[in-house]
Amino acid sequence: MNATALTFESVSRVFSSASGSRVAVDNLDLTLSRGEILGLLGPNGAGKTTTVKMAATLLEPSSGSITVAGVDAARYPRKARENTGLVLGGDRGFYMRATARENLRFFAELQGVSGRRRNARVERVLKTVGLADRQNDKVESFSRGMRQRLHIARALVNEPTVVLLDEPSIGLDPEAARDLRELAESLREFGCGILLTTHYMAEAEQLADRLLIFDAGRVVAEGTVKEIATVAGMFAVTSYRADIYDAESHAAVSARTDVLTATAHTAAGRAFVDVTWSSPNASEAAVAEVGHVLVGAETIGTRTATLEEAYLALLSTGAGRSGQDSDD
Repeated sequence: MNATALTFESVSRVFSSASGSRVAVDNLDLTLSRGEILGLLGPNGAGKTTTVKMAATLLEPSSGSITVAGVDAARYPRKARENTGLVLGGDRGFYMRATARENLRFFAELQGVSGRRRNARVERVLKTVGLADRQNDKVESFSRGMRQRLHIARALVNEPTVVLLDEPSIGLDPEAARDLRELAESLREFGCGILLTTHYMAEAEQLADRLLIFDAGRVVAEGTVKEIATVAGMFAVTSYRADIYDAESHAAVSARTDVLTATAHTAAGRAFVDVTWSSPNASEAAVAEVGHVLVGAETIGTRTATLEEAYLALLSTGAGRSGQDSDD
């Protein structure tokens, strides 16, 4: 079995209109392995959804090649689609007055699942997504979270090599979003490669083995959270609790050459300050010096940067400013 689920080689996509052309994806190289979750992050207009649509063969690349489970997606799009499952955010896409089981049998037939295997496949995916006990209920009676689970079942019914999760938790309440994340993690047992787009940094940090940060169609950073933070010039983050954090304190902390950013919020009458260090090792002396600048400061501790902090640091240095409101 080929360990590679999806490959982009020098893929570009250009949209043309009467007002000119726009490069949505620019010379993208991407490899997704079976059992891996790869997160695509970036602002609106960065190229994420265009990338997913090309992987799903809904859009053709303007140049370059895409391979799905060893199949050339441009030459054999139908065969590529047989190896792909697509999950979109939202609750549309089903026959609402039909049952969950009836919907899945219909889509399994459309995706070429043979009659002998169809019932077994539908039973398995309904069990996987936790809807086996609701399979004979009409979809119109389902909550939004349940419909999103059914979307994942639909994506799995043809035993895909690649599962494309395009903002799957958008609009879900926190409990349903949590359940969906747990379900996404469980998909590894299918041996799928999973491509995930999301605007929720915590979701990407929890799920993704590896991350690609997009800006204006290009990858500006790639790797683990730690590697993304390093590209952003962000290393450790020290948190302080202080009596006062005013403009003078902020200026003094921010003026240090070893400080990348300083942010604060107030709670229970005290200031909580996060100082991000721009050097790999924040010395005890440096941590103490910043503490002395703050009025009545206590050092809470030093930790690694979160994905959200690293992502925002990239934005602050110019990455992620595509400024486009169209297809992302």
